[in-house]
Amino acid sequence: MNFVNSVDDLAGRVGDGALVAMPPEYSWVSMAMTRALIAKGVRDLHVLCVPIGGMAVDMLVGAGCVGTLEAAAVSLGEAGLAPRFTAAIQDAAIEMRDSTCPAVHAGLQASEKGVPFMPLGGLIGSDIEKYRADWTVVDDPTGRGQGPIVLIPAIRPDFAVFHSPRADRDGNVWIGKRRELMTMAHAARDTLVTVEEVVDDDFLADDTLAAGTLPNLYVSGVAEARAGAWPLALKGSYDADRAEISRYAAEARTEPGFEAYLEGALAAARPDAAE
Repeated sequence: MNFVNSVDDLAGRVGDGALVAMPPEYSWVSMAMTRALIAKGVRDLHVLCVPIGGMAVDMLVGAGCVGTLEAAAVSLGEAGLAPRFTAAIQDAAIEMRDSTCPAVHAGLQASEKGVPFMPLGGLIGSDIEKYRADWTVVDDPTGRGQGPIVLIPAIRPDFAVFHSPRADRDGNVWIGKRRELMTMAHAARDTLVTVEEVVDDDFLADDTLAAGTLPNLYVSGVAEARAGAWPLALKGSYDADRAEISRYAAEARTEPGFEAYLEGALAAARPDAAE
């Protein structure tokens, strides 16, 4: 495992136009990487929410980093609508690919298993299926007359990006019960992870820890980032900062307010910010 020294090094691997998979807010989002990508000025990303997006996605959209967004939903939860995402949709500033939670997971599972598509029911006749030209409806291929089925094309992200409480010195990353992170990593070409800390333990040597560990075979880079999910929660480490999320929701309602918030967020993330 070749560790990197900073979050900026990880962000530097993500080029314009990359397909980036990001987990939902309850599943260890890397806000540290979000800020680093914005600071880098990456453009025209295809962001895949697995399966929904929140503050991180809203910030990327507001900063002009996103060209295409694929998600089942984007919101700030209790803090209300995602303001920059909402404005971008109203202004047709990004391409939106509406999806569903099962469809997003099915596309990733197809890549995980090395097959070109995954069959899925429950979508036929919906507006979502109607406007997804890349989804194909076919008759029951088994000939058993069980009705039509939708074929969801495999989704192969260039990068899966998330945060974790810890990784070990060999590059194995603890994900606990967050199995969607495993699917993302299996499907993606590269997985970039920020962590609260790197420890000396060998997670795979412990039968209990191994069950909740993403092996380094699927990890392309790790960087330490203390409070790397803040202001979102990192279960078992810290709760969400509801006041900060609400402050963002209020300020980001206008473009000038968002730009002012973003300037402060990026300044606070700089290494020299505490000096």
